[in-house]
Amino acid sequence: MRIKLFSNYLPLLCLTACVWVSCSQNREKKSGKKDHTPVMRLTTTTIEVPQSYVADVQAVQFVEVKPKVEGFVEAVLVDEGEHVKKGQVLFKLSSAELYEEVKEAQAHHKQAQAELKMAEVEVDRIKRLVEKDIISPIRLEQAMAEADVARLQVQQAKSRLQRAETNFSYTTITAPFEGYVDRIPFKVGSLVTPSSLLTSLTDVSDMFAYFKINEKEYLEYKRTQLSGIDQPEYNNLELILSDQSTYRYKGKVETVEGDFERGTGSIAFRARFANPERLLRHGVSGKIRMLTKMENVVLVPQQSTFEIQDFTYVYTVAEDGKVSVRSFEPLARHGSYYVTQDLPDQTVIVYEGVQMITDGMTINPDMVDGATIHRQLESSNEIENNK
Repeated sequence: MRIKLFSNYLPLLCLTACVWVSCSQNREKKSGKKDHTPVMRLTTTTIEVPQSYVADVQAVQFVEVKPKVEGFVEAVLVDEGEHVKKGQVLFKLSSAELYEEVKEAQAHHKQAQAELKMAEVEVDRIKRLVEKDIISPIRLEQAMAEADVARLQVQQAKSRLQRAETNFSYTTITAPFEGYVDRIPFKVGSLVTPSSLLTSLTDVSDMFAYFKINEKEYLEYKRTQLSGIDQPEYNNLELILSDQSTYRYKGKVETVEGDFERGTGSIAFRARFANPERLLRHGVSGKIRMLTKMENVVLVPQQSTFEIQDFTYVYTVAEDGKVSVRSFEPLARHGSYYVTQDLPDQTVIVYEGVQMITDGMTINPDMVDGATIHRQLESSNEIENNK
């Protein structure tokens, strides 16, 4: 009898429950509240933000070694990759033509000297005859003029000999400075001309690293420089190598190029790095990392933001839980954070679930500790990096 009575009232109980749930949902919608929304409080801080730039690393000195004269490679006196001293002989060329030019110039020089000596003897002889009134003084003047011509011919022959010897000296090719020898494509017996690349020589005692910054960064750098304020970030540059290791020595900006690239709107800086162990070589790849100090900024987790038409927004939370949308300009990225100065200290923002929030709604904020957030973001970054 009791079972039958319960069966008769079961539909009524179900209907009552549905009405109660529906009313509860309607009350929640009307109140506009979202239960237990994680929020965080922003605090101003001072950080060093790393900025990375692709670097073109070059030796402080780099030359292409080419012969000044044509000839056959007679000897290769160094090996590829060898370290050489300034003035060390690298190659010797063989040129019979240049050798014959030297011999011929030597002969002409000796002949001119002999003719000059004969002319001077003739001048002395005629001078004595003139003193004795045996011949006319005009003959002495002629002899002296002939001696002057012979003297000029000696000078011409000497210049010709020096030019021939200089050209012949070009068959011995030496290192213009201390450095490392590159590839040697021409072997012994090869015919080379002044356009032939025998090898390249690089001085890697110091290295230049060229990197480009945009116009905004350049203007900030230049204004700070003109105001006399020290910019330590430009004097403590890090070089990140291709294996992601950090080069041992810090670099310093030495100069800036004169023009911006029209296509990219960037300008190149040149930094110098010491290279005492000769670890770096010409053309090595890497990145410049600059640690920029930023004061009175707040860190906003990227997951707490959203973008609309190139503008970045967060939801700020008032004391009564009311949510308002607010835009800000990211100055930089720092790990999983945006860095900005547009949001005041102690601003409370929605930390998670921004996709479920709308402007003007009221939430029940659940404050999350900043240290906890930092640990969560760092952990997620490590997981992503290990994938």
